[in-house]
Amino acid sequence: MQVRLTAVFAALLYSTALWGTSFAHDLDDDLLEEPSSSAAASAVTIEKPLFTPTVIKAPFYEQFTDDWQKRWTPSRATVKDRTDNENWAYVGQWAVEEPHVLKGIEGDKGLVVKNAAAHHAISAKFDKPLDNTGKTLVVQYEVKLQNGLECGGAYLKLLKDNAALHAEEFSNASPYVIMFGPDKCGATNKVHFIFKHKNPKTGEYEEKHLKTPPMARVTKQTTLYTLIVNPDQTYEIKMDGARVKNGSLLEDFNPPVNPAKEIDDPEDKKPADWVEDPKIADPAAKKPADWDEDAPFEIKDEKAVKPADWLDDEPQFIPDPKAEKPEEWDDEEDGDWIAPTVPNPRCTEVSGCGKWTQPSIPNPAYKGKWRPPYIDNPAYKGEWAPRKIPNPDFYEDKTPANFEPIGAIGFELWTMSNDILFDNIYIGHSVADAEKLQKETFDIKTAIEQKEDALNAPKAPEPPADSPTASFKEDPVAFIKAKLELFLALVQKDPLEAIKAVPEAAGGIIALLVTIFAVLSSLIGLASAPAKVPKVAEIKEKVKKAEAKVEAKVDSSSSSDEGKKKTSRRTTRKAE
Repeated sequence: MQVRLTAVFAALLYSTALWGTSFAHDLDDDLLEEPSSSAAASAVTIEKPLFTPTVIKAPFYEQFTDDWQKRWTPSRATVKDRTDNENWAYVGQWAVEEPHVLKGIEGDKGLVVKNAAAHHAISAKFDKPLDNTGKTLVVQYEVKLQNGLECGGAYLKLLKDNAALHAEEFSNASPYVIMFGPDKCGATNKVHFIFKHKNPKTGEYEEKHLKTPPMARVTKQTTLYTLIVNPDQTYEIKMDGARVKNGSLLEDFNPPVNPAKEIDDPEDKKPADWVEDPKIADPAAKKPADWDEDAPFEIKDEKAVKPADWLDDEPQFIPDPKAEKPEEWDDEEDGDWIAPTVPNPRCTEVSGCGKWTQPSIPNPAYKGKWRPPYIDNPAYKGEWAPRKIPNPDFYEDKTPANFEPIGAIGFELWTMSNDILFDNIYIGHSVADAEKLQKETFDIKTAIEQKEDALNAPKAPEPPADSPTASFKEDPVAFIKAKLELFLALVQKDPLEAIKAVPEAAGGIIALLVTIFAVLSSLIGLASAPAKVPKVAEIKEKVKKAEAKVEAKVDSSSSSDEGKKKTSRRTTRKAE
């Protein structure tokens, strides 16, 4: 018997695999012969303009035209890590190329990070230092995360003008004035705005971090980041031209630009007899004589009387009279069989069964452990704090927006994602020029990217014109094949949408897997124990139940099939 079942099961698996392989090959051939509707629609409906350089005068402006290598120099610096005392180098490669994901403008190239899990650094010097004293500073650039942003940065640095700055030695230790742009790793997701401020007393530099930066936008479409710092010491951060954060340099950064005028006196110590407790236990209070700390929280209800219909001799649970010992039960191996218990039906007809006890009620004499009440502390002096003294390091810089001269721009990054693209960098003093650049570049490409992204989104295909309209009863083979074809076509684009659209196919596949697992389990059981022949009556009863369930499922599937087809057609028309 075991050999026969194994042979039948093997033949079943072989036949299923053979049919599935043939069906998959036919489906692949059909998909290869007919291009996707989204790709065809994209080629027909989306017209992409050719790239034309935008003419803008600015201290620094970059669109990565063919002569970009005259301005940009990759770093070859080697850095010694202070934490593990090891050296690492900027080995990440850079390239200037068109995007391979959602290309908006033909011929529009950008600077691309080519390697994942690598340190990248590249910089470009300004023709002359940018002096922002008394002026508005505008920093704007595009970021395109073609493969997302798993862990790493996509920010830029405006480097301090320094005659000793050599582009090939640019590293994380190079002095910068402003760091701005997205950074994401794990729970961290922010748009950095950090500026370095010089202490006028000590001459030391300190990083000032924006307290509550906005979140970075992680999308394969292009994102435009804009930073505006005004001469009135205010700032504004925009994403895709919309304001996401604004405030004051003097109030929104940590540590603050200006230190406190007064500080705690480090020499002042709290007196030994200083009392900071506002309340104390009343020393004059005494426990009342009638206070019983040992009284229980609950006591038996002495007024309770056992109901007249209470059945003392009836158990609350009895063995299930309908339970039968399984045929496969072996008393020698499994022990004596004991029927499971069920609630005693006689107990449901009366107040209760078993031994009756008086219920518990709250004890009116219960008071718990006695504690003295609290009163105001006559010796209380208040919360102690050290006295204030003038801050010897105090200074007041009212114009932190007058940054030190900026001499170069650089990208110094470590990232786990490659193909991060930067483009259309503007660094200058004109908000109007930055907005003009946005309209002539970003606004055009982002509109095309959004259209192409929408066209590439997975959509439920229209049912074939020659698809069978027969129900399961009329033509079971054609019905099942049509459902599987639709499910497999959808699952390659969007598995969740496939399960929603064709739940019968998904359920059938899951049922098949469960059946295979059950058969395998049975075979394993057959190998370890002799097979037992079931009773003929039991087999007939199970067959009848199975036939009834199948008949009910067929009626349900047939009646709902037409409704699902109508729903599918309406959904498809809306999607178009």
